Amino acid sequence: MSYHSIDGIGNSRHPLMQLRSVLVGGVKIASLDVWKTQLLLFSHTVSQPSHNTNPVLTDGPGAMGEPAKADEHRDSNGENGNGKPAPGQLFPDYRRTVALKYVSRGLQVAFSYISLTMLATPFVVFGSLELFNLYRQGELQKLVEVAKQTEMTFDMITVMGCIAMMVVGLLLYFFLRKNPVYLVDFSVFRANDSSWNATYKRFMNGSFMTRRFTEDSLNFQKKILERSGLGQDTMLPPAMQTMCSLDWKTLELSHDPAQTLASVAPRPGMKLAREEFEVVIFSTVQDLLNKTGVRAKDIGILVVNCSLFNPTPSLCAMVINHFKMRSNIISYNLSGMGCSASPIAIDLANQMLQLYSGTYALVISTENITQNWYFGNDRSMLLPNCLFRVGGAAMLLSNRRRDGLRAKYELQHVVRTHLGAKDQAYGCIFQTEDDEDNVGVRLTKELMAVAGEALKVNVTTLGPLVLPISEQALFIFNLIVRKTFNKKLKPYIPDFKLAFDKICIHTGGRAVIDEIEKQLRLTPEMVEPSRAVLFRYGNVSSSSIWYVLAYMESIEGVKRGDRIWQLGFGSGFKCNSAVWRSKRRIKNMHYAWEGFNLQEMRDHLASLAIHKARHLEQKPK
Repeated sequence: MSYHSIDGIGNSRHPLMQLRSVLVGGVKIASLDVWKTQLLLFSHTVSQPSHNTNPVLTDGPGAMGEPAKADEHRDSNGENGNGKPAPGQLFPDYRRTVALKYVSRGLQVAFSYISLTMLATPFVVFGSLELFNLYRQGELQKLVEVAKQTEMTFDMITVMGCIAMMVVGLLLYFFLRKNPVYLVDFSVFRANDSSWNATYKRFMNGSFMTRRFTEDSLNFQKKILERSGLGQDTMLPPAMQTMCSLDWKTLELSHDPAQTLASVAPRPGMKLAREEFEVVIFSTVQDLLNKTGVRAKDIGILVVNCSLFNPTPSLCAMVINHFKMRSNIISYNLSGMGCSASPIAIDLANQMLQLYSGTYALVISTENITQNWYFGNDRSMLLPNCLFRVGGAAMLLSNRRRDGLRAKYELQHVVRTHLGAKDQAYGCIFQTEDDEDNVGVRLTKELMAVAGEALKVNVTTLGPLVLPISEQALFIFNLIVRKTFNKKLKPYIPDFKLAFDKICIHTGGRAVIDEIEKQLRLTPEMVEPSRAVLFRYGNVSSSSIWYVLAYMESIEGVKRGDRIWQLGFGSGFKCNSAVWRSKRRIKNMHYAWEGFNLQEMRDHLASLAIHKARHLEQKPK
């Protein structure tokens, strides 16, 4: 049966049949009958479950863009028999080795927090006790009488020395102490317009209608979506969904199909990218200001991080202009920092708040999708299209002590790890052009291994700052025994579940969350908030850890004194941690999580686990 009889367009004079080779937005479209055939075949594949075992999967190491390797010769410990990680174990087990230099680095940071107080305390204590002792013995009164009648005595020198020590101690304390940094409140973005919704069907239809992707690339994107852990309610900017609702009937009824296609083709330009930023960030910041009652002119420090979109004037200038902030505001625009940029922005704001007292700091974390969509067919560069979605977060920090009464959290530590000195780590996430000069972000096969190394360095440095004394004592005892008696004894890895009550993991992909859960020996309940964010919003880059915290406040609740660990990974390669302590009990529903169906997410993830198990059973041994 011919395809002409299938579509009912047998007349060769029909405008659609005359469309053989036209240009739409600078892209050449193949003859319509071939295109129509591809659409029929593609529609058939969408309606059928895919069994194609593509080498890049999202339920294994390939979730971050690396080809999955064979699991042959792997023993029960994930090793290949000679004590080294098997080829398929791309996310290394950081628990097998502990680098002492990173432990010492953490200890240095820990001692730096208390050294200034330890330095000032002896001066104040000794001087106060000595003066009190002289007063109790009546020496001070005698000293005053003698001083009126005679020359200066030794006791007078002692008194003056004690007073000087007290003054020095008090000065050291007040001038060298750290200002507390409070998180007053935060907000995350959720679109009100349904045109932002990116269901599987809309995403795939839009990808097909652009005519930029081959059939293999379309099948690859479909497979990634099905296994990524993303749900049907993620968000993409309307500028990138102009062709999602276009169908053949619309084209058939149009007088000029080529012109119709050209009119709705995505044009990811500067204007639409700015509009995306304005919609996401302006509404989020306004919601934050409304919740806290803080005026825009009260904010003294502004930090904005957006990795791939950096116009002139800057994003900071856009925020300052829109909210009419004061002219002496201290602003920083962080670019190219990747998905771990939010802890970096928090750290920068923290350092500024140590210098400027009585100040509010506004931190904004987002990523721009409109101007950074990839229109090529390199699979390592197609993954961001499938995983990254729209998101944004705004956080209000303060160092005013009276804000500590109403603040939600107090910042405890920020630990930053940068492996950029290693070529492999530097290039594992890289923005570049493909062979056809399409710009995109390439994720290499080394990404998971690099992420595991960065995690190892970061948690080893973080351990001395947050772990209980008992866990640190066990670690030191194990270290001494191994160094003195038995070098083959396995190192003791502290239990980080004892250090934190809740963990916000960056939603880089389902495989990333799975591996961190395994490496840190976390419970399923501890990682479920991160899985929920991936399902509801996708990979929203640096703002993902704030969506996780918003989920905890909305669904689970946070207790007074809970310690929250935010963990992010990003290009460079970086792994950054921020640790917060809850100031009060928190249980309030964020708009971003209203109406969320938790059971739907659990059922979806269960189906993915069943699919993965069947896939592993079918793999040749």
